[in-house]
Amino acid sequence: MSDIQINIINKTYPAIEQAEAHTAIADLNLTLKSGEFICLVGPSGCGKTTLLNIIADLDNDYQGNIGLSQQSARPKIGYIFQNPRLLPWRTVRENIELVVDDPLSIHIIDSLLELMQLTASQHVYPERLSLGMSRRASITRAFAVEPDLLLMDEPFVSLDAPTARQVRALLLSLWQQRPHTVLFVTHDLREAIALADRIIFLSASPMSVISEISVPIPRAERHDETAIETFRQQLLNDYPAIKQLL
Repeated sequence: MSDIQINIINKTYPAIEQAEAHTAIADLNLTLKSGEFICLVGPSGCGKTTLLNIIADLDNDYQGNIGLSQQSARPKIGYIFQNPRLLPWRTVRENIELVVDDPLSIHIIDSLLELMQLTASQHVYPERLSLGMSRRASITRAFAVEPDLLLMDEPFVSLDAPTARQVRALLLSLWQQRPHTVLFVTHDLREAIALADRIIFLSASPMSVISEISVPIPRAERHDETAIETFRQQLLNDYPAIKQLL
């Protein structure tokens, strides 16, 4: 995998009726290192979802470019939305099979289902799944694409704390066994510290990068809530402006 270069010169929403034109992103430059888990933290409405949609090629109305550092092609994208977006008339397994082109990839799906603890539920329809299981199914589907870059837009925002911890742990286990570059949006600084190699703090719109901070806590210690809280307090003390972004 190559590093991914993101250069957005301008993203502006045009004026509509009484609303004036709105510049969401300006002069944003990011380099996502291969295999890195990056969390984006910024205030509501700053353009984080807009940024993900641009990277995913769902929004082409902007100035700039996104590509792999060693070739001109766009990266292969997996996208996990806030809503799991599972097709209700297909089972968990059928939802995952939809994104897999190679029939020989059946063993990959079996492995992913096992890693996400969904083997017993693979023939169940989404209406019978809990929200936590639906989240796990959407994560499995995104990994099945074998993307260069996995985008995650606050995927655990509506989960209760115990379920969120469980799904985060499963996500990290899956990511460590099948490394991909991950760009993860969250408002929860504790969640960012628990997951990220690097946290990127973003300003209100027009979005820009305020600071980039590496998380020094070893992966084996990320389950330690005391270590996470200690580092969180250190960040808030060292960078008081961060409080305004949460």
